[in-house]
Amino acid sequence: MAVNMLRITSRRFAASACVRSTSTLPYADRLDYPAPPCRFVPEADLSSDMQALKAKEQGDWKSLTLDEKKALYRLSFDKSYSEMRAPTSEWKYVIGGVFGLLAISIFFYGLQKKFVAPPLPRTMTKEWQQEQMKYNIAIRNNPVTGLASKWDYEKNDWKK
Repeated sequence: MAVNMLRITSRRFAASACVRSTSTLPYADRLDYPAPPCRFVPEADLSSDMQALKAKEQGDWKSLTLDEKKALYRLSFDKSYSEMRAPTSEWKYVIGGVFGLLAISIFFYGLQKKFVAPPLPRTMTKEWQQEQMKYNIAIRNNPVTGLASKWDYEKNDWKK
């Protein structure tokens, strides 16, 4: 609801901003509002050729050539609807940014791992884990379903 109200308000503001002569907002082609009430080229920036074409616009459109109609369209709009919907290469910058941030994160992780993080405890070494396994077998820890159930105490080897 709030998003819709914001969208409606922004459309009204953009439409009224184009009508005001003191508007500092630039013209922008938008897919959700493809025909704004103001023109792409302001009246003050029209050359003499453009002014003549604009005067010709008031007459019969059947007498206008295709190039003149295109020129009139470009006076009113910067891009056509299909040009606005055309794919851009923005995704390349997004993917590049993601990989760049990922590389920076991995770099800082490596720095922290090497210089900041404390060394691993001795219980994480292979020797400690093997000694712990031997101890659990020696005390017959969990003889029904655990590690001791897989050890053959008569042959002193793993059951096969």
